[in-house]
Amino acid sequence: QVQLVESGGGLVQAGGSLRLSCAASGSIFSFNPMGWYCQTAGKQRELVAAISSGGRTNYADSVKGRFTISRDNAKNTVYLQMNSLKPEDTCVYYCYLDRIDWNRRYWGQGTQVTVSS
Repeated sequence: QVQLVESGGGLVQAGGSLRLSCAASGSIFSFNPMGWYCQTAGKQRELVAAISSGGRTNYADSVKGRFTISRDNAKNTVYLQMNSLKPEDTCVYYCYLDRIDWNRRYWGQGTQVTVSS
């Protein structure tokens, strides 16, 4: 099994910053692909940022230049640094981890980010 624990969400004013963390434990390798999705009420989850086993990153167009995803393999943790936040970034952010060999994706419990105008 795989467990993902997110932290770092909260309320921030527009233009501010937040840093989300996602710590993985259980049956994992340090090089599992990981990333973050965003989901608002009534909508499907949308990819925000992803980081591959080799450190290659991918971002949604809406966050390019403002968000940075990174990972600390020694701590099995992925981070999402969010700068210049906008009200439209308000969302529940979910961390994921892929066990490609098991063909499974694991999700964290989600952390709420609210950006006030």
